[in-house]
Amino acid sequence: MTQALIQASTQTSLAQTYERDFCLWVEETAKLLHEGRISELDVANLVEEVESMGRSEKLALRSNLVIVLIHLLKYKYQPEKRSVSWELSIAEHRRRLDDALEVSPSLKRYLVEVFDKCYLDARKQARIETRLESAKFPDGSPFTAEQCLDEDFLPE
Repeated sequence: MTQALIQASTQTSLAQTYERDFCLWVEETAKLLHEGRISELDVANLVEEVESMGRSEKLALRSNLVIVLIHLLKYKYQPEKRSVSWELSIAEHRRRLDDALEVSPSLKRYLVEVFDKCYLDARKQARIETRLESAKFPDGSPFTAEQCLDEDFLPE
């Protein structure tokens, strides 16, 4: 067999492994990368997975930001119902945001970019949870992105 046929066979086999056993595919792909056997990689699936990783990080960031915003809204607009569980949720999701931004500082730009959309999502969910009228919550966020990340910030 020529080298080109061996590489094509390895790529086909690796692509089949991707469909059958994702973890094994990851291990074999990592091994090929470590060994510098780039031409044998299952490039199509590797590109898909790398792109997916970025999407996953962004989705997690958005989800955590929405949860922080929901609890900040509830904290601000239902002061009589403030609870330790709200504060714990805010702290936990801030920690997750902080961890994500520590690992991928470029996500800070993304957080600023999606902040208004996340606020609108949080506003809608907070309205449903609290049963308060929509007019109770402002159209624009009463909190800044920095306040959402500030471990010491809680609204009055």
